[in-house]
Amino acid sequence: MRITHGLHPRLAHASAVTIGNFDGLHLGHQIMLKQLVNTARDRNLSSCVVTFEPHPREFLNPQNAPARLSSLRDKLDSMKSLGIEHVHICNFNPTLAQMPATRFIEQILLDGLHMEYLLIGDDFRFGAQRAGDFAVLQHYGVARNYSLEAMPSISADGSRISSTAVRDALANGRFDTAQRLLGRPYQMSGRVIHGEKLGRRLGFPTANIRIRHANLPLSGVFIVQVRGLAADPLPAVASLGIRPTVNPAARPLLEIHLLNFSDDLYGRILRVDFLAKLREEKKYPDLDSLTQQIQRDVACAEDYFNHSPFV
Repeated sequence: MRITHGLHPRLAHASAVTIGNFDGLHLGHQIMLKQLVNTARDRNLSSCVVTFEPHPREFLNPQNAPARLSSLRDKLDSMKSLGIEHVHICNFNPTLAQMPATRFIEQILLDGLHMEYLLIGDDFRFGAQRAGDFAVLQHYGVARNYSLEAMPSISADGSRISSTAVRDALANGRFDTAQRLLGRPYQMSGRVIHGEKLGRRLGFPTANIRIRHANLPLSGVFIVQVRGLAADPLPAVASLGIRPTVNPAARPLLEIHLLNFSDDLYGRILRVDFLAKLREEKKYPDLDSLTQQIQRDVACAEDYFNHSPFV
């Protein structure tokens, strides 16, 4: 999969395009991208996703931006697995925020990506002041000879599948609902970094992953499974948050204790599936109290995996 950046892409071949944030890559997104891939194949075009980094609302209104469901790496990995051939990442900055919708169409979609087909969501808006919509794109389609199609919303159990619905499910501990909306368990991934080795001293060594974005859809202690170390996922318990008992972290940290596993994981990229929530983060009066709670967390995770199959 090819990845390009900037406001002046230069593709040598024609493309079928869709545009969006695609945070979390839920089932609605997946259906949309599969349709794009199939249409591109039928028309002998390159399938191309245009996305934004950071999320526009993180730039325009950071205090009220939605919690991030997926990192850029996770989003790109998911797009690659769906067969997308090209992802163009637009840095959402003051220049892009002020770019008129008509210029976005001309400069990025037509001149840069040589777009011949465009698939958008039924609520898609773009450009300065969100002035661009289906009608604007339709007008340009006639003038510049590209095909335009709007994808209707996808529903599950009578409710619209959306990133907002996934965030709500995670915030309320409804992991079965989140999994139904995503088509898989909710996941985070990252590279294992060196920590303070406190978990090892307490008898529960952890693989630590620094989370880039502070605004997360969930925090606490969880039963998880870890991919990337063996053919099958490995059972684990994980803490996601700021570690309130010992040296609180400035940014969230994902600490994973793998059950019955011992190996050097530094530098490895792990993918963590969240299966169930055990409790909220809590500040304990001393390390002995913290250790006793970790023992209880591990026992709960072991019981879970003894009675539940892996996903």
